Amino acid sequence: MTPAPGDPFDDPDESPAMPGRRLRRGLTLRALAPNAITAAALCTGLTGIRFAINGDWEKAALAVLFAGMLDGIDGRIARLLKAESRFGAELDSLADSLSFGMAPALILYLWSLQQLPRLGWFAALAFALCCALRLARFNARIDMDVQPHKSAGFLTGVPAPVGAGLAFLPLYLWLASGEPLFREPVFVAVWVAIIAFLMISNLATLSWTSLRPRRNVRLELLVLAGLVFAGLLNETWWTLVAICAGYLLLMPLGMVRYARVRRQRAAAAAQASSAAGQAPD
Repeated sequence: MTPAPGDPFDDPDESPAMPGRRLRRGLTLRALAPNAITAAALCTGLTGIRFAINGDWEKAALAVLFAGMLDGIDGRIARLLKAESRFGAELDSLADSLSFGMAPALILYLWSLQQLPRLGWFAALAFALCCALRLARFNARIDMDVQPHKSAGFLTGVPAPVGAGLAFLPLYLWLASGEPLFREPVFVAVWVAIIAFLMISNLATLSWTSLRPRRNVRLELLVLAGLVFAGLLNETWWTLVAICAGYLLLMPLGMVRYARVRRQRAAAAAQASSAAGQAPD
């Protein structure tokens, strides 16, 4: 049987087909490392619920954000180490559903939505459910013909980690300013419902691969990156508010760019069809 990518028996030193070598059993670190990071992200996200139960809202939000950082590197490390596997993909989806769906929903419910009888819980449920549906759609690859393609540098809807970060925007504003308005359950419920819709929508959103700034602004971008990092250390919540605002402002740009790509592809397809129709028999 041919081993799957990421399978520990994919290592030539551990292959049972190698003659004259003793079979060594167990997982290699190459295969274990990405899944260990995914498990750490899962535990970090769920730990945010514990902080929320204790009323430590800052640590609760930061736990989910840190889980998002871990989620952003586990897949890249798996590809770098050539340790991709079906098990890792399934574990990653399960971890994302819990860390970026269930955990933010419960944190926001305990922070604000529980003050809104019934409707607050339904808003939290809607967010967790939409996150799970988005991940299931991504895994199943359904409706590929009508959805933006990652190969063109676009994603379909708001990614789950980004959705969790955006859902916390009222919490960021409340922590930064102390204004009770941002904790108003009706406002929070409406905002959570909007982000839940964006996660399962067919809107084209920009991926990291599509963001290719010009060479003549690279130094300015390095300065901006340094300032953002310094802002996260000194003014954490206002910086997170600015990051959320920046992402929301980029969403129309993604839709405009994808519409241009669709027009170009439609024109190319029409030209190819016309050329095929004019070709001699």
